[in-house]
Amino acid sequence: MINPFVYFFLFFKASLFSTGGFTNLPSLRQDLIARSWAAPANFGEAIAIGQISPGPNGLWVVSLGYFTDGYLGALLALVAITLPPLLVLFIAGRYTRIERLPWVQGAMRGIAHAVVGLLITVVWTILHQPGVNLIGWCIAGVACMLALSRRINVLLILVVAGVAGYFIYR
Repeated sequence: MINPFVYFFLFFKASLFSTGGFTNLPSLRQDLIARSWAAPANFGEAIAIGQISPGPNGLWVVSLGYFTDGYLGALLALVAITLPPLLVLFIAGRYTRIERLPWVQGAMRGIAHAVVGLLITVVWTILHQPGVNLIGWCIAGVACMLALSRRINVLLILVVAGVAGYFIYR
């Protein structure tokens, strides 16, 4: 049985200590799987839905909430990922006073490097799920190169990868 307070706190914590997008994935994956509240496949499904849905990347968490605890889970996840940005808005009003201080600039640079590390962790986690083989790595590599070119829409890359996966893995 999922405790709604703990469930909300896990999503809130993951969102509070992330920088948006998929950087909360390692924390959520570790916490929810450890409690047997989510299956590893739930994360891949939620990310796929989040990528093809309009809006911010971080909304994949709402899909994860639905997969793990139905409508209540989706609502709790939505509220939990919305509160930290509101906190940031409050802090941003005061940030303009201190943004030019050397220690603040250094801290922001360190955080930027940590974000890169977290994103690499997300990629590593997804590509090491059961059933991902050399062909899966190749699809990921081609998708990465196409996305880096910035000439092809991400939605089109996902559709082509889905069609390729259908024909390769059926």
